[in-house]
Amino acid sequence: MLTQPNTRKVYVRKIRAGVAKSERDMLAVEEPLELRLMHRGETHRVAVTMRTPGEDFEMVAGFLFCEGIIRDKEDVREIRYCVDLPDQLYNIVTVELRDEIEFDPSRLQRNFFTTSACGICGKISLESLEMQGCVPLPLAQPMVAQSLIPKLDAELRQAQQIFSKTGGLHAAALFDLSGKLQALHEDVGRHNALDKLIGTRFLAGQLPLAQHILMLSGRTSFELMQKSLMAQIPIIVSVGAPSSLAVELAQNFNITLVGFARGDSFNIYSAADRLV
Repeated sequence: MLTQPNTRKVYVRKIRAGVAKSERDMLAVEEPLELRLMHRGETHRVAVTMRTPGEDFEMVAGFLFCEGIIRDKEDVREIRYCVDLPDQLYNIVTVELRDEIEFDPSRLQRNFFTTSACGICGKISLESLEMQGCVPLPLAQPMVAQSLIPKLDAELRQAQQIFSKTGGLHAAALFDLSGKLQALHEDVGRHNALDKLIGTRFLAGQLPLAQHILMLSGRTSFELMQKSLMAQIPIIVSVGAPSSLAVELAQNFNITLVGFARGDSFNIYSAADRLV
């Protein structure tokens, strides 16, 4: 659901070979989105994130699923914009949970403002994944041809429609095991793009994603790995570098992690047996 423009035209002064001229340029839109939870008549402010408008409901659903707050789409009674504040209509989303589910508001005490760098403790985070019931994925399953990896980056770039106009967005793309593109989601934030992807599948009842490959347009952080683990994605390929904690999570949970995937060159950091 597209609620606001995701691109904006501006005039810029371009310098080419020392020659200046005024031209219109396309920018990726960045707007704040506040997420609120309603449970048994009480409203809780959860997070604020800067995002590219579009797929807002899918993004917040993916975020809540990856945080372990909701487990099934039936946990959600309604997702809606804040009609009480017309000037902020599309910048506030309320997720109303069913009264029957158990929800502990104290879990929201982090009261975090999500950015590209979330200040969380790695050790505590790894332990929290185990507490949420995350278990290592089956070793060597599924298996894919190693020759498939170089093709994914080309497919990703060709499918990034907004990036091709602005050059300013990250992408999360989902492929099947034959390398066929299934879905692609873009956003100014890497985490948001992946939340949109996972949230879309969550609301459609299509999780887990145990027979898919995830391709990321940038570097791989712990948070992206954590979200992928929640969706049980076994193979993650990234154009950029992984962080040390991302590699540690991949090794602990048997996720195949590939980095620096550019052309026919790439590094395999964990669970290499899945690539044959």
